[in-house]
Amino acid sequence: MQRREMLITTATLLGSAAVTGCATLDGGWTTLVDGTKVPGAAEGWTTQGEGNWSVVDGALQGKGGKLGYLVAPGTHANFEIEAEFWADADCNSGIFIRCQDRSKIAAASAYEVNIFDKRPDPLYGTGAIVDFAKVRQPMPKAADRWNTFRITAQGERLVVVFNGETTADIRNGQWKSGAIALQSAGGTVRFRKVRMRTLSA
Repeated sequence: MQRREMLITTATLLGSAAVTGCATLDGGWTTLVDGTKVPGAAEGWTTQGEGNWSVVDGALQGKGGKLGYLVAPGTHANFEIEAEFWADADCNSGIFIRCQDRSKIAAASAYEVNIFDKRPDPLYGTGAIVDFAKVRQPMPKAADRWNTFRITAQGERLVVVFNGETTADIRNGQWKSGAIALQSAGGTVRFRKVRMRTLSA
């Protein structure tokens, strides 16, 4: 009887940790992209536009001038994302979070963490949250190398860390939760790894 009660208590604690976003045995991380395949309907992903997604050299690649998105399953409020990505000089990409309409991804209804070295207005270029958090100048560049993003959305606080440097740190409560999406809209972008974990509010 005592052993049964102990097992129940342990299961309850683990369940609470998962709900509140505390670290589980594997740190609470869920892999979204691992570079071995294009995520599809079988995993709950949806696509928009023509991102020309494929797998190249162990990475998920979007290439070409036509706008396209890969939309991850679920709705997410408080979370942390880690992404490893490569971009060429002409790349126009980004990671969209808290998207309000998963059938119509747009910066007007989401927070867009930008990857766009040649953006005409560099204030919202690579490392910025478009229309919400300007990036310091000169704008950091992502072209022709592997980079990392750590994106944290917790309550009203949104933080972007690009290659170990904080490029955005704001409070904005316009959107509380929503979908996560990867963008391809010009040039070439590759995502080698994207993972996320849930945080407490």
